[in-house]
Amino acid sequence: MSIRARNLAARAITEVFQPTVTMALVLLFSPAVEPGFPGTAWFGALAVLFVCLLPLAAVELLVRLGKVTDHHVSDRRQRAPVLAMAVVSLLAGLCLLLAINAPGSVIAMVLAIVGGVVVLAVISLFWKISGHAGSIAFATAVAVLLLGAPWSPVLLLVPAVCWSRVVLRAHTVAQVVAGAVVGGGVTTLLWWLLLELMVRPA
Repeated sequence: MSIRARNLAARAITEVFQPTVTMALVLLFSPAVEPGFPGTAWFGALAVLFVCLLPLAAVELLVRLGKVTDHHVSDRRQRAPVLAMAVVSLLAGLCLLLAINAPGSVIAMVLAIVGGVVVLAVISLFWKISGHAGSIAFATAVAVLLLGAPWSPVLLLVPAVCWSRVVLRAHTVAQVVAGAVVGGGVTTLLWWLLLELMVRPA
């Protein structure tokens, strides 16, 4: 594979599996573990608005204003305030979801994502940990835990996304591995524990 082809492939993987996309998918399907789905899918869609779309719109605005380099927030120094802004949006969405009695599965997912973002934000204060790696590791782990072993091949997306970030020189190998550990380990464990606490067996 030529350098140009490799970079194009890496760029495509990075864009297709960016955190906004992967988190939107897990949120949309989060109510599926409880009775009433797909009728309850709109709760997941509402969560997507606050967790993914509003923060992304804010970042795009900051890019246009020249306050942020790009929508991936490649400059580590710009990450803390952007992630803090995302947490505020997440918490606002969480309050709304609680007020309208959203399914516990959706609340658990939002809380887990808040926890993951907070961990990434703290680490980003001194080290450029990979949010792409964290989000894809979390999303694929959730998919396998919910859908079973036949879905295990989706885990191959984790090294693919990590590879893309390293090829694009957005992160080092250590940074993508650390991101994957946070997403696939810490955030996934938090989500699973919250799910057990908040969702009654059908």
